[in-house]
Amino acid sequence: MEYLAHRQIQILDVAVAAELLGLRLSNGICQDGRVQAAPRGASVRVRDSLSAMPELPEIEVLRRSLRPMLVSERIVGLRIRNPALREPLDRRRLGRRVRGRRIVELRRRAKYLLIDLEGGYTLVVHLGMSGRLTLVAGDSPVQQHEHVAFRLAGGGRLAFRDPRRFGLVLALPTRRLEADRHFVSLGIEPLGEELSGGTLAGLARGRRGPVKNFLMDGRLIVGVGNIYASEALHRAAVHPRRSVARISLQSWQRLAAAVQVTLRQAIAEGGTTLNDFADGQGRSGYFQVSLRVYGRQGEVCARCGRAVRRIVMAGRSTFYCPGCQR
Repeated sequence: MEYLAHRQIQILDVAVAAELLGLRLSNGICQDGRVQAAPRGASVRVRDSLSAMPELPEIEVLRRSLRPMLVSERIVGLRIRNPALREPLDRRRLGRRVRGRRIVELRRRAKYLLIDLEGGYTLVVHLGMSGRLTLVAGDSPVQQHEHVAFRLAGGGRLAFRDPRRFGLVLALPTRRLEADRHFVSLGIEPLGEELSGGTLAGLARGRRGPVKNFLMDGRLIVGVGNIYASEALHRAAVHPRRSVARISLQSWQRLAAAVQVTLRQAIAEGGTTLNDFADGQGRSGYFQVSLRVYGRQGEVCARCGRAVRRIVMAGRSTFYCPGCQR
């Protein structure tokens, strides 16, 4: 098994980002067609005051990066250095439920990574605000804030590090997962066939709040966090403060499509790395290069030429274009 060293990538401009990620630029467009880049020297600015936690695309990227290396591996050891996460770890229970078990599949539900184990248990991981789950060589030095580590039969170490300790690691019976308190109230998955304009209109019936808050309500739709809600609303030309009671079916259909396109593009580009996110091999994402409005206050909207604005909604930075979002 090959273990890749951790790389922390700071995105300075589009050309530098492409070079760091091994992409070749031709007239500002990556040769594989994945990134529509600005000319060299055009900054991709993300203000220091912004904070972003891993959202659905980041967890899906993590799942896809780890799956080929973990499926069929066996957990042979567990080391807990600090049990004081969001929910305190029970060393004995976690060890009893994971040690000696083979990994059979990796799944995702909302922002939870689900690692199914033989014997009917599932290892559940939530990254919180600053968590990382990376596969490293078993004899590599322990990382700072590495609170939990799973030793694998193949010689690797699955390390969970979390400076802020808002993450979650626990093992639950697989058959009871959907009824567990962490999952029972979750809404629909945005990447499945269940999401449509009609579904959104139905969920909004009887409600009057702002559409951005509606999109971010995990009891209705899971995994559409602050970054991707702003991006999807811009793509659909819908103002983030518009009441859900004043949105037509046509606009709901446009918004459903925009949510799925935005999330799928973010997954294809490795997620968004503003602060801490990296995939299972320590690689940063580069969707921040493609952000239309998020973090771009005062910059020109690529669609209509007006300046992007920032407002605060429910305590979160929200970015939109006053010219083309109605």
